[in-house]
Amino acid sequence: MTFVPGCTYDSLIDIDSAINMAKNVDDIILCLGEKPYAETPGNINDLTLDKAQLDLAKAMISTGKPMVLVMLEGRPRVINNMVDGSRAILIGFLPGLEGGRALANIIFNDVNPSAKLPITYPRYPNALYHYDYKPLEAQGGNVYGPQWDFGFGLSYTTFNYGNLKLDKDMIKKGKNVIASVKVTNSGKVAGKEVVQLYLCDLYGSVSRPVRQLEGFNKILLQPGETKEVTFIIKPEQLSFIGRNNKKIIEP
Repeated sequence: MTFVPGCTYDSLIDIDSAINMAKNVDDIILCLGEKPYAETPGNINDLTLDKAQLDLAKAMISTGKPMVLVMLEGRPRVINNMVDGSRAILIGFLPGLEGGRALANIIFNDVNPSAKLPITYPRYPNALYHYDYKPLEAQGGNVYGPQWDFGFGLSYTTFNYGNLKLDKDMIKKGKNVIASVKVTNSGKVAGKEVVQLYLCDLYGSVSRPVRQLEGFNKILLQPGETKEVTFIIKPEQLSFIGRNNKKIIEP
């Protein structure tokens, strides 16, 4: 491996050396992001990365070499202009003193990543939507189109979902319902999958979110293995605050 400091956080060092070195490697690992911070020192006016980092990314993509983009950031910095040029993207956030070791283990396939995004990653600086937005909030020119959805995440294997079902067709007031789904590891390596349960209300007396996370379960699957995952949906998970500012459950 060869390391070349193409730029600092906000200024170029020697972009030409980085380009020349990239010509002699099989893959590029490009690490971008921002300084560690806490509270007020981390305040910024724009989620776009500094120009120096954007220029370095553009130069690395122009080499045509396969590139893995590693982002170290305390919040989602906008990277839409380098997504298509990256073979893989690893969001490390601010990983701490052992972060380098953990990132290396993932990049070199010693660990199969299984994390899911805890945020909705924006595509543009002013397109900050939560995953549970309401339909009215995505009308009149407003479009929900994030870079990646809340709960999104890939690994070195793939998973297929099937046979989603409920244990009953009608739910009586105050009763639970059990949802189940079968998940299969359709890839060639073992991996963990975060199975997520989202609920939505097609009709309501007040505007309801398009979906809400109401449960999740992380399972380990060997290649070709299938497991059935179940969730108990309780009445309170189907409730919401009505017009009278009280929690209700509607038919």
